Amino acid sequence: MFKEGLSFDQSQSGVTVKAAMRGVYGWMTFALALSGLCAWLVGTTPNLAKSLLTGGTFWVLVIAEFILVMVISSMINRISAALATALFVAYSALNGITLGFIFLAYTKESIALTFFITAGTFAAMALVGTVTKMDLSKMGSILMMALIGLIIASIVNIFMHSSTLYWICTYAGVLIFTGLTAYDVQNIKRLCIETEGQGFEVTRKVAIIGALNLYLDFINLMLYLLRIFGGRRD
Repeated sequence: MFKEGLSFDQSQSGVTVKAAMRGVYGWMTFALALSGLCAWLVGTTPNLAKSLLTGGTFWVLVIAEFILVMVISSMINRISAALATALFVAYSALNGITLGFIFLAYTKESIALTFFITAGTFAAMALVGTVTKMDLSKMGSILMMALIGLIIASIVNIFMHSSTLYWICTYAGVLIFTGLTAYDVQNIKRLCIETEGQGFEVTRKVAIIGALNLYLDFINLMLYLLRIFGGRRD
C-alpha cells in the first residue's frame, strides 16, 4: 500500500521501529482527541449542531471527509509528509464535527462507557497484532471482504428497515473491526520495519497512514459498540 515507490535519501538519520510505532499511536491519539473535542463542541451546542448536522451542510462535510481519506490513502507516496499531516488533522476535525450527532442521540454516560470498552478492546487487539507470530494477512483479506459485505448490507437496510439485519450488521461490525485492529497493527509494524532508517519524511508518512488506519478502526468499532451499549436520550 505504501512502500512501493518510496525514494528518499537513505543518508538521513534513521528512526527505530519502536519510535516509529510510538509516532503512529501518538498521531492516532491526537486525532481521537481532536475528533472528540469537535464532536463534543458540536453536540453540546444546539445552534452549531443545527447548522452543521442538518440539511446539505452535513453531506458536504461527509463528502469532504471521504475525499480527504482517498487523497491521503492513494497519494501518500506523492505528497509531502507535512501535507499528509495537515490533511489528516483536517480529516480528524471534520469527522469529529459529523460525529457530534452521538451527543444528540446518546447519553454522555453511555458514550463514556462505550469509549472505555472500545479502548480496552482496541488495546487488547493491538497487543495481539504486535506480539503474535502468526501471519494475519489471510485474515485481513477475509475481513476486508466481510467489510464490503457489511457496507452493502447496511445500505440495503436503509431501505428495508429490518431490525434483524440491523443487529446482524451491528455484531458483524464489532467482529470485523476488532479483527482489523490486530491485522492493521501487524501490517503497520511490518511497514515500520521495512522503512526503518529511511529518515523523517518516510517515518512521518508511515505514522500518518498508520494512524489513519487505526483511527478508522477505533471510530468504527466505537460506533458499532454504541449501538449495543449506548443509552438513547429521551
